[in-house]
Amino acid sequence: MRILLSAIYPFAFLLLYLIIPFDNYIRVLPNILVAVLVIAFPFVVKKDDFKKLKSLPILAFFGLIVYLLINSYFAGRFDEDITVINKVMVALGLAVLYIPVSDVNPSSGWAGKINSAIIFSALAAIIFSVYNFVLITDATGSFSLGESPQVVESLLIDRLYLGMLSTFSILISFQAIKKKYHPNNNYYLANILVNALFIVLMASKIAMVTLFVLLLVGQFYGQRKIWKIAIALGAIAAVVVLFFVIKSDTDFETSIKESKNNPPAFIESSLTYELRAVVWGCAQQIINEDEVPFNGIGFYNTKEKLVSCYDSQISNPEKRERFTTKRYNTHNQFLDFYLSAGFIALLLFLVFICFSFLSVRKQFFPTAMLTILVVYCMVENVFHRQIGAYYLGYIIIALTSSANHLKNNKAKIE
Repeated sequence: MRILLSAIYPFAFLLLYLIIPFDNYIRVLPNILVAVLVIAFPFVVKKDDFKKLKSLPILAFFGLIVYLLINSYFAGRFDEDITVINKVMVALGLAVLYIPVSDVNPSSGWAGKINSAIIFSALAAIIFSVYNFVLITDATGSFSLGESPQVVESLLIDRLYLGMLSTFSILISFQAIKKKYHPNNNYYLANILVNALFIVLMASKIAMVTLFVLLLVGQFYGQRKIWKIAIALGAIAAVVVLFFVIKSDTDFETSIKESKNNPPAFIESSLTYELRAVVWGCAQQIINEDEVPFNGIGFYNTKEKLVSCYDSQISNPEKRERFTTKRYNTHNQFLDFYLSAGFIALLLFLVFICFSFLSVRKQFFPTAMLTILVVYCMVENVFHRQIGAYYLGYIIIALTSSANHLKNNKAKIE
């Protein structure tokens, strides 16, 4: 029995990360696969496997979960907050379930196969979305790209998570390219091109920004670091200068303040920017006016207060109806933890990120994965969606595997 489960177990992981984008169509299958992993875990895990979890980042993330549970229970909002807390537990749970199949080298073995599953998952999502787009174009007789309803309707999953998946695929392919000639290099380069082109065509601004940030991060690795660091610092300085130039423009400031009533064209054409400008403004208002208690106001209450803010602050009836009906959350994981669970929750999450960086900072791939996490947490509540929890689980798996690989290499040298 143990041998059979040990053989099936890794393939369950591969299949899970292959079909995650199709969750809306085969919703029951990911749940079944997770259940299979949970049931089989005691039979396939070994005592030594748990040593892979002995790290400060994992301890900090575990501490975050324990705090969220205790805090919500004693605050009397456990039933309301458990839905979000469950997704936080799923992210760490996937990393724990992965330890029986975690390979010593994160770029090969089963770890490499998980990365291959991500690549094929992204390609399948792209093919499905393009096929839908062709059908919709044929049915409507019109052709429109970017943020058009035509594109939004054709995407397999939300644009933000599809952009994240394509970013994963690009990063994995880039890392897999050999310095010397190898036949597979052509396939990886083609995959990078396909995913990058798809990101541009579906106008995933967050994915574009993430790729730019990863490009800057990459300058700190490899040969001739001094020149690369100079280039990266120059690019960062240019962005900072541009930010302050824009900020100092009084007309721009005025247009932002009036965006709730009459948004300028460049904001009106970007629903992503407009949405977050309003949501973050309301979140800031809650912090300033309500004096958030030390233990937060709860995940459910945070959303309720945001909805109340939309109702009172947005003058445009159609826009107000859209925001209150969809009940938009904070769209920032850091803000969400602070508002919903207080300063300690935010601190524990930041400690997890900082300790993770310290443990993998010498390796580009895990550092890049951590960068993706930070960028997306700045614009999305990743723990409010099941797919977000799954992909954050993948990031934790990558971080843990890379940290263990580095630790094993040090042990061999010593």
